[in-house]
Amino acid sequence: MTTSLPEARPAHVGWRLLALVYDLFPVFALCLVFGALVTGLASVLGHPDLSDLPWAGPLLALGTWAAAGSYVVMSWARGGQTMGMRPWQLRVVAASGQPASRKPLLIRYASATAPAIVALELGALLPWPSAMAPFWLAGGVLLAGWLWGLVDREGVLLHDRLSGTRLVRVISGA
Repeated sequence: MTTSLPEARPAHVGWRLLALVYDLFPVFALCLVFGALVTGLASVLGHPDLSDLPWAGPLLALGTWAAAGSYVVMSWARGGQTMGMRPWQLRVVAASGQPASRKPLLIRYASATAPAIVALELGALLPWPSAMAPFWLAGGVLLAGWLWGLVDREGVLLHDRLSGTRLVRVISGA
C-alpha cells in the first residue's frame, strides 16, 4: 500500500465501533436540528402536528439520512476523519493509501447505510409477530456488511470494498 501517512494499519473492529459510538453524538444533534427545522416549517405553514402530513415521515427519514451523510462525507473529505475517528487515529483513505475523493466517500456512505434502510422500509411492509422485527432485519443487514470482513481476502468491510476505500489506523511516532 503506497501511502503518504507515517504508518497505517487496517483498523480493528474495536476501533471502528468506538469511533461509531463517538460519532453518534454529533449525528444525533444534526438530526435533532433537522427535525426542529422541519417541525418549525410545518408549523409556520399551519400544520403544528406532523402526524397528519403524508410527506413528513419520508422527508424526515430522507433528511436525517442526508444530514448524517453530509457530516461524515464532509469530514472524510477534509482530512479523512470524523470527530469520532480522531481520538483513535482512524482515517478513511483510498485503496492506494492516498486521500479519497468525494465520489468514493459518497459511495462508502451509501453502501454502508442504504441497504439497511431499504431492509427496514421493506420489512415494515410485511406482517410480523413483533413490531421490532423490521429493525432486527435492518440490523442484520448492517451486520452482514461488517461480517463481510471475515471472509474478504484482505479483511475489508463490504462498504469499503464497494467504494474502493480503506479505514486505517495511523500510528504516529512509529
